[in-house]
Amino acid sequence: MPHKKPQVIVTRRLPDAIETRMMELFDCRLRDDDRPMSQAELVQASQECDVLVPTVTDRIDAAGLSQAGPELKLIASFGTGVDHIDLKTARERGITVTNTPGVLTEDTADMTMAMLLALPRRLSEGERLVRSGAWRGWGPTSMLGQRIWGKRLGIIGMGRIGQAVARRARGFGLAVHYHNRRRVHPDIEAELEATYWESLDQMLTRMDIISVHCPHTPATYHLLSARRLKLMPAHAYIVNTSRGEVIDENALARLIEAGEIAGAALDVFEHEPAINPKLLKMENVLLLPHMGSATIEGRIAMGEKVIISIKTFADGHTPPDRVLETMF
Repeated sequence: MPHKKPQVIVTRRLPDAIETRMMELFDCRLRDDDRPMSQAELVQASQECDVLVPTVTDRIDAAGLSQAGPELKLIASFGTGVDHIDLKTARERGITVTNTPGVLTEDTADMTMAMLLALPRRLSEGERLVRSGAWRGWGPTSMLGQRIWGKRLGIIGMGRIGQAVARRARGFGLAVHYHNRRRVHPDIEAELEATYWESLDQMLTRMDIISVHCPHTPATYHLLSARRLKLMPAHAYIVNTSRGEVIDENALARLIEAGEIAGAALDVFEHEPAINPKLLKMENVLLLPHMGSATIEGRIAMGEKVIISIKTFADGHTPPDRVLETMF
């Protein structure tokens, strides 16, 4: 008797190569459009499949999981972060959760460095000036920014992406500092020439640039609170390519407006896709549409990990990227 293919529902459009392979391997239902599913649609999907393949735009909460069908046994999330999934409820209902770690590291680190370079040198401001037709030519005091060579970079979250950013930062002459829940291995510290700060507060007061690379968990929600943001020097910049909820966005906007923080480069937002109106009006804030991992190679690699997770699980084995807990 042929082995029954698992019923798989995908919540968003994925790269063609990945969708085609999933159709070959599984009894797969794809999306015709690329809008996020409503909560009602997510619930209905969870009642009709063995495997759900959501993305970070899908809120898989306790209320939704409580209505899932008995056949749902795997949530193979297309993405690294799992803060959109209620892991506790999934575990209680016997649902395995997987993600796609590792394959986005270099892409996100590249984007972080691009933002880290663009913000102090005012590249987005300059580009807007040229496009507006208001540029009148070179001037000795025109569009002056800040160099990053010799500055101190404070990395919050020294996981795969934080370390990849640190390696790039060394090449640009930045002194690397970091705060992490657990200190990294001495060999990694030596390789990166990185200075560890057990106290985030103490690190924040001494850095020229802060780069955020920790996941969003209950412990990291508003980790950069109004109180902590006020610790940063007025000349300092902040870059965030992790999760918007890690920063108190309203407090950040107030401090930039008051000149107490020099500027920010944000690829993620607290209430995404909504963006704080104050931030939209600020010239010294670089805003990007959550594109840190948006490369063709990265998206295909993510899809391949999802396929491996489903195939492994369907064959009766533990998937290699099973999520047990989130950690900072």
